[in-house]
Amino acid sequence: MLDGQRVIEVRAAAGAQTPADLAQRISRELLLLANDHSRAPGQLVVEEQPPYWMVAERQADGSTMPRLAVDARAAQRFGLSQRALAERYRDQLQQAIRLYRTRHSLEAWVHGTALALVVLALYLGWLLGQRRLQRRLRQRLLAHCPALRIGATQLLSPAQLRPALLLGLNLLNWALLLLISYLLVPLLLGLFPPTQGLAMGLRGQIIAVLQAIAKAVLGTVPALLSIGLILAITALLVRASNAWFGALGQGQVRLPGFYPEWGRPTGRIAAVLIVMAGLVVAYPHIPGAGNRTFQGAGLFVGLLAALGSSAVATNVISGLMLIYTRGFQEGDRVEINGVLGIVEDRALLVTRIRTPRNELVSIPNATVIGASIVNFSLAPRESHRPVAVATTVTIGYDVPWRQVHALLLAAAHSVGGIADTPEPFVLQTSLNDFHISYELNASVRDVGHYRETLSELLGAIQDQFAAARVEILSPGYHAIRNGNRSTVPPLQP
Repeated sequence: MLDGQRVIEVRAAAGAQTPADLAQRISRELLLLANDHSRAPGQLVVEEQPPYWMVAERQADGSTMPRLAVDARAAQRFGLSQRALAERYRDQLQQAIRLYRTRHSLEAWVHGTALALVVLALYLGWLLGQRRLQRRLRQRLLAHCPALRIGATQLLSPAQLRPALLLGLNLLNWALLLLISYLLVPLLLGLFPPTQGLAMGLRGQIIAVLQAIAKAVLGTVPALLSIGLILAITALLVRASNAWFGALGQGQVRLPGFYPEWGRPTGRIAAVLIVMAGLVVAYPHIPGAGNRTFQGAGLFVGLLAALGSSAVATNVISGLMLIYTRGFQEGDRVEINGVLGIVEDRALLVTRIRTPRNELVSIPNATVIGASIVNFSLAPRESHRPVAVATTVTIGYDVPWRQVHALLLAAAHSVGGIADTPEPFVLQTSLNDFHISYELNASVRDVGHYRETLSELLGAIQDQFAAARVEILSPGYHAIRNGNRSTVPPLQP
């Protein structure tokens, strides 16, 4: 070695010497020779001194002093003749001495210092430019931060996205600063002879890291291509499945025993199964899938699944049962567990109902499957039979029952939301102590306006009985005729 750089390689030493000892001795003598400018590199010659070929130094008096002996064993290690190996050693030593003296000259020091100053100036200029750029980007983010969107869906608002972008900007700035500073160190050290060996070591480390990164990246290319192909096939299968079940849901394709409302949920289940199968096939191709990190992550996910699988599985199975038993579908007017409203969403885990007051109620499917479900929309849709609305009034014994029937039927016919067919009818349900219970049954034209129709019907009943001067004794009271005025309201014009 000379000046931290390799000059020649010794694989076998002549005589009883070891290659390591010989290499250390040659390194010391070579340094002394390179620093002694009175001794020229051309004084190193090759001569034969059987059984060796020598690299010797010619003295001023014409004699030679042996410096390095090359025997047959050393030449055999390189696959060369003794003379050829000795001449190679001589040429390498001469070149190393000349290069050492050139690098350690005053001119080289001045040139290295000038280059170092230029590099430092460029580095400082880059620092200032980087600082200004970061300040401008920071101000731009604070003033005009976009929202994170995928299509028309906004995932993060500007206020939520801004801190993450600022943090990423700071991390990028410090990463560039550390990287450029680290690359600057071997560049500056390589400009001065005493530190060129250290610079070469640092550059070797950087090159080794880059080579490792490049090797890792190139090694993952086949796996990434396989993953991409699997994901592409999975996406095509999901699209084909969605199109097929979408056609079933719209009635464009018919299968015996398959109802159209099953198309959408069955398509979702099929898509989930296809995606899961794609992930299972692609998982072994993920780089590092077999290391302990991935195994630990898989164990953690499995633990979470085991902890929450009972409740989740119950709701999922209940959701599937609700779908395929056709208890209701999205858009139906239902009453579940005392909650009356329109089914907004029928998912695998919960059923969401929008009440008439626009309250969104989420009911777990496990609760829905165990509750009684009143579906107001099923009969009109499946059998084309309207849903009837029923209301009960109690009228005293002093009013003829035929008059009560006529008044209730007249009230039903006066409401626009009541269907003409089937005809409304009245039932006398009980003879009470002080009054008779009459039940009016009438079919609703539009089940979506069930509450509004019932309200109009109750108002029409009040108007009809008030016009006929008949008291309604609901829900249950009796009047003592001791001079008190009637409870019939005054007739409005």
